[in-house]
Amino acid sequence: MAKGQRQKGSPKKSGASGVVKVVAIVALLAAAGYGLTQMSGVAFDEDDIKVVNFQGLTPKQKDIALEAANTARCTCGCGLGLAQCVATDPNCPVREGNIDRIKGMVRSAMAEHE
Repeated sequence: MAKGQRQKGSPKKSGASGVVKVVAIVALLAAAGYGLTQMSGVAFDEDDIKVVNFQGLTPKQKDIALEAANTARCTCGCGLGLAQCVATDPNCPVREGNIDRIKGMVRSAMAEHE
């Protein structure tokens, strides 16, 4: 094969395709970063737990209370998280107690993080 000739069937190397890949990766990372900043970090938020009043809490206090409610477990044996149970199971036998527990978490977050 003569010098400077490309072998038939071999791909032509292009710097443009490398640039496109880099731009695509950067765009994907930026979109993922933006998405993470928009997430509250909790599965069930104040919109899901409407039976509990989160008004009057700072954003930090609200995050603390919601994280506690999402981390705690329901005590009826269902295996659900406390916030999930209150948000999704109106027939839970200990629902009223769970609501009171979340209200206590709200009061605690408000008192401890003023």
